[in-house]
Amino acid sequence: MNELEKVDVIRERLGAGYREAKKLLDEAEGDLVQALALAEEKENQWKETLQVSGSEIVGRVKELIKEGNVSKVLVKHKGKTVLEVPVTVGAAGVLLAPQLAAIGAVTALFTRCTLEIERAGPQEKQKETADNL
Repeated sequence: MNELEKVDVIRERLGAGYREAKKLLDEAEGDLVQALALAEEKENQWKETLQVSGSEIVGRVKELIKEGNVSKVLVKHKGKTVLEVPVTVGAAGVLLAPQLAAIGAVTALFTRCTLEIERAGPQEKQKETADNL
């Protein structure tokens, strides 16, 4: 099967445009099944953005981690990423202490920051949780 045929299969199955289908195929290094699996993974990931003061960030990150569906936290200031913390499943307490200390040290320098949280799972369920915080 040539590349155009693979792109057409992706477009047909996902309802995607050519550009998106080609990007998925490129990310999967030409493997059609892998491209479809990547699309499924991306479908189950989403981002949330919160504006917080520097002093609130560590507490907010702890709350988000307790929810258990956070895969990555980015701390941004004026649109630039100043700290990126991957959160692995089961990582808690002592394992995250160095990252939380780094977040506290970095964000103490800023008055306002943006937290960008990458989450896994269905967005509808997670959105309800985020609204309750």
